[in-house]
Amino acid sequence: MSDLDDFLAPTLARQTEAEQALINGDPGARLAMTSSQDPVTVFGAKVPVRQGWNEVSETLRWLAARWSDATDYRFDVVAADISGDLAYIVGFEHVANSVVGVPVEPYTLRVTHIFRRESGEWKIAHRHADYVPIDQTAGGA
Repeated sequence: MSDLDDFLAPTLARQTEAEQALINGDPGARLAMTSSQDPVTVFGAKVPVRQGWNEVSETLRWLAARWSDATDYRFDVVAADISGDLAYIVGFEHVANSVVGVPVEPYTLRVTHIFRRESGEWKIAHRHADYVPIDQTAGGA
């Protein structure tokens, strides 16, 4: 296996599990997968820029408290690479869940995760997500 394969398969499985829990209201796995070391940032689709563990972890808890009843979560990888202790995954998140009690609705986000290896474990050091522009196709949507 290549370094990329060694990174991608287990990390994507762990990321998928963490995101599924988060969109069902449980931030624990996503918090565990997120770096608590600076710099750590989130550029969310519906939240302001967050920097540092306190802001990022507070945002993940806030999001989890608003989300429930997920019926779908898929991540379609567009690109990924690794170089030393840094790696990234770019793709499309396909989600269907309830937000603040509204009936479950599907949506797709373009997502970039930057990972940093910390004590032998891959942690998310940055997440950027936004909605797919209406003139673009959401891979696999």
